[in-house]
Amino acid sequence: MEEKKKEQAVVISQEQLADGIYSMWIRTEASRAAKPGQFLSLYTNDGTKLLPRPISICEIDAENGSLRVVYRVTGEHTGTESFSQMKAGDTIPVIGPLGNGFPLERAAGKKVFLMGGGIGVPPILELAKQLECEEKQILAGYRDQQTFLKEEFEQNGTLYISTEDGSVGTKGNVMDVIRENGLEADIIYACGPTPMLRAIKQYAEEQNIECYISLEERMACGIGACLACVCKSKEKDHHSNVNNKRICKDGPVFLSTEVEI
Repeated sequence: MEEKKKEQAVVISQEQLADGIYSMWIRTEASRAAKPGQFLSLYTNDGTKLLPRPISICEIDAENGSLRVVYRVTGEHTGTESFSQMKAGDTIPVIGPLGNGFPLERAAGKKVFLMGGGIGVPPILELAKQLECEEKQILAGYRDQQTFLKEEFEQNGTLYISTEDGSVGTKGNVMDVIRENGLEADIIYACGPTPMLRAIKQYAEEQNIECYISLEERMACGIGACLACVCKSKEKDHHSNVNNKRICKDGPVFLSTEVEI
């Protein structure tokens, strides 16, 4: 596989979608090869943050050479805060697309759950846009009534929402949505925090449902060299010869039965 090169992407637009949640469109060569489920490594321009920030791809516009990332600002003086200050015309160092994507072909002719929670919601959007299946059920979990990307999801499938405070949709999480609405699926694609993915993995195995999960993890290099973002796997990793998978390189998308979380 060819080594990805760092490039100077150009910011097309930036807007705030919710408290601490920002959406940025960038013009980048990475758009030509990007797939749903992959991510970008974004670097700060001031050089104070040596390591890049991995951010999932939310939307792909290959025709116009652009990508959309929707991300959460994690605090003051962080890389994500510096990204949120950027304006149209600014440049940002980027490497991508990185990792693997969701296997779209597995959904053909099937009833599908697309499940996202928190900042794992954005990568589900491009997946919903590209997926061709019998029935597309999007389950999005939020903290409160700030249901960012809601309109876009409604245009690309049947949307079910859960909120932790019960202000919109089902009170609880995405698993509560399944129970409350009596939903069924033949295959699951999911992205979100580890506790959510653990519950989905268990549910899928109990119901004998094929399930693909995109793992969240703090990353360092983003290209599989440093082994900072490993997860436990059923099989030995050819790179390290132990029962590990590198989330940035072997993932972030895994068949749920391949990994232990």
